Amino acid sequence: MTALSAGPRGEAPGRALRLSPLLRLLIVTQLAFNVGFFAVLPFLSAHLGQAMGMAGWLVGLVLGLRTFSQQGLFVVGGVLADRYGIRPVVLAGCALRIGGFVWLGYAERTWAVVCAVLLIGFAAALFSPAVESEVARQAVLWEEGGGGPRTRVLALFTVAGQAGAFVGPLLGALLLTVDFRTACLAGAGIFVLVLAGHARLLPQHIPGRDRTPVRGGLRLVLRNRPFLALCCAYGAYLLAYNQLYLALPEEVERATGSQTALAWLFALSSLLVVTAQLPVTRWAGERLGMRRSMAAGLLVVAAGFGVVAVALPAEWTGAVGLVPSAAFVVLLTLGQMLVAPVARALVPDLAEDGRLGLYTGALSSVSGLIVLLGSSATGTLLDVGLPPGVPWLVLAAVTAVAAGLLPRRP
Repeated sequence: MTALSAGPRGEAPGRALRLSPLLRLLIVTQLAFNVGFFAVLPFLSAHLGQAMGMAGWLVGLVLGLRTFSQQGLFVVGGVLADRYGIRPVVLAGCALRIGGFVWLGYAERTWAVVCAVLLIGFAAALFSPAVESEVARQAVLWEEGGGGPRTRVLALFTVAGQAGAFVGPLLGALLLTVDFRTACLAGAGIFVLVLAGHARLLPQHIPGRDRTPVRGGLRLVLRNRPFLALCCAYGAYLLAYNQLYLALPEEVERATGSQTALAWLFALSSLLVVTAQLPVTRWAGERLGMRRSMAAGLLVVAAGFGVVAVALPAEWTGAVGLVPSAAFVVLLTLGQMLVAPVARALVPDLAEDGRLGLYTGALSSVSGLIVLLGSSATGTLLDVGLPPGVPWLVLAAVTAVAAGLLPRRP
């Protein structure tokens, strides 16, 4: 395995990625997954609150249950992928996602909505770690075969997901002109196509991926200090990224009196990833190497929080008041482009043979738990009446400290 401090191998600038058919399939899969998902889920809270008349706390509970059933159970999908291979796990996840979307489209009672969103979340807990772990494994093989740094493959995977996250809401908004059920059925239809494509194209057995017994895996993860350090650093990044949905809306509303500008800021973030992810990854790979790239990304994110903290005492409003928020989004997105591909790229160096699915799932589950606890603390900071810049300074400090947690070697 490659040491974490190792830099990239030589590669001609601008060289096109010549990927295997399996890698191309998995990257297109990520695009399709996100188109189907984001055609429905961004509009769920409005549907529950307005069309179904649910109280705000109940809407929050439903959304939280969906997140838990997905992120919290990623480790389950990873273990199953190691044990049975990725094909049955991906196909089962797609089938459950189809059922969940159809159920959600017709659900008219609270219990039915809860069951549907749990099914939708658990579906992703199956197929996402299976796909992500195989992409990481194939990226390592691609690197060892002289194709170039593995981070370029994982960056392309990130771009595909972000493109899906950009197209999905546009499709969903169009479908909502009919009704929410139509959006759900369209999302289910996308996963029907994904299921059919994978049933035909995904190999029964992928060379080099051996089936591994379930027993003993969790103990190995808990004893793997470099991996747990990576989880903590990645969890700090995800906590920072989660502020797009927690701290940023409050700041935008303070500056403009509404949250309308959020949609434009989210679109800005998506477009930056789609257009700049590959050049940024190439530049970082040539000059920084993996560990320093991730550390730099965390420090850039910390700088984004610092910009808002410094600007808040001026109490700018209107268009000028949006400048710190826009700067935060740009810096957060740049940090994301440095951090996200590298975090996935480091996992194969830290995982025992045959346990890559487990470790890929554990990275999401452990860091998701950090986000859950950290978001509760952040919400408290935003609500207790501290000077407005203090929560942003605390978040900047947490993200900066996380850069020092990165493991130096496997």
